[in-house]
Amino acid sequence: MTVQEPFELVVARHGGTVLRVCRAVLGPVDADDAWSATFLSALVAYPQLAPDSNVEAWLVTIAHRKAIDHTRATSRRAVPVDVLPERAASPGADARDLDLWSALAALPTKQRQVVAYHHLGGLAYAQVADLLGGTAVAARRAGADGIATLRRTYGATASASNSRRQQ
Repeated sequence: MTVQEPFELVVARHGGTVLRVCRAVLGPVDADDAWSATFLSALVAYPQLAPDSNVEAWLVTIAHRKAIDHTRATSRRAVPVDVLPERAASPGADARDLDLWSALAALPTKQRQVVAYHHLGGLAYAQVADLLGGTAVAARRAGADGIATLRRTYGATASASNSRRQQ
């Protein structure tokens, strides 16, 4: 039986490599955060790591994923600006969006969830069925019913909005 070395030695041996990877991907400012996140995740998973594993490659993989997570999180954050730009929107677009949201909200829960997961989230019906319980066939049916209802409701609302604008 092979015993794993203490985690402190793993950090000492591979910390520099992980930091270089983080710096290469994120730059010097954000690298320390990714380095810390890498070793926190590694600490949790280390006891389950196979004794013959390539620890350095494993840590670099974790560092790469943490760097991607950091980049994604940064891209979602608001960027402060001195002056807010003017909002460019087509006339009536807000009303149409609200109409669609109202139509979605009026759907039964299962239909709304299937429409969201499949049509908006891009999941296959089998994956939707796994999330919600039931079968892929039932998810497909709920999605079809939900889309049909949206087309009837949204189509009627859009037609009414267009006729009001034309008057």
